[in-house]
Amino acid sequence: MIELRNVTLHRGERRVLDGLSLSLAEPRIGILGANGSGKSSFARLLNGLLLPTSGHVTVDGIDTRDDVKAARRRVGFLFQNPDNQIVHPTVAEDIAFGLKPRRLPKPAVAAAVSAILARVGLAGSEERLIHELSGGERQLVALAGVLVMEPAHLVLDEPTTLLDLRNRRRIAAAVADFPGQVILVTHDLDLVESFDRVIVFEAGHVVVDDRSGPAVHAYRALCR
Repeated sequence: MIELRNVTLHRGERRVLDGLSLSLAEPRIGILGANGSGKSSFARLLNGLLLPTSGHVTVDGIDTRDDVKAARRRVGFLFQNPDNQIVHPTVAEDIAFGLKPRRLPKPAVAAAVSAILARVGLAGSEERLIHELSGGERQLVALAGVLVMEPAHLVLDEPTTLLDLRNRRRIAAAVADFPGQVILVTHDLDLVESFDRVIVFEAGHVVVDDRSGPAVHAYRALCR
């Protein structure tokens, strides 16, 4: 479980999040809010990409202030722009990079890479060059690089914003198959319609926290 206790976050002079206390235990949690509402900063707190100005964030009991590396091993994070996390020239090299600390034999690495590519709908793409992939395919490679690490929690920050329908469906299918907890920041209300819980942010505060149906209905009302 991920918990936030009295969390406040400042970015420069601006207070982005104010006094958040949340326990995130449900398997599927959606995060909604207008641009600038604080939802992406909230997502980055969950694996220590940002540390709170005050208060505490814990991941399965690990405080991100005390051991951010251990927290990040528990929480996989997917950015909106895949270029923020792809670092190698070929698909296989990039996905295998995260497995290096495990010191697996090469056949085991190759098998893991092939299996995760099949899981995201890119079977047989191991030797393709990253710069030749479409934006949607790069996002799927970035997701594969996160999933291959087998995190307990998966946080996605608007992962389908730049994608066409086919690749949006691939992302949605991979998220649906993920065995751990998913926390999804999105503007795509269809993606969270079956989620266990939806949290809506406005001006750094939680204004709605409910089951998916009522929360989405309330969010639509806020956007009118």
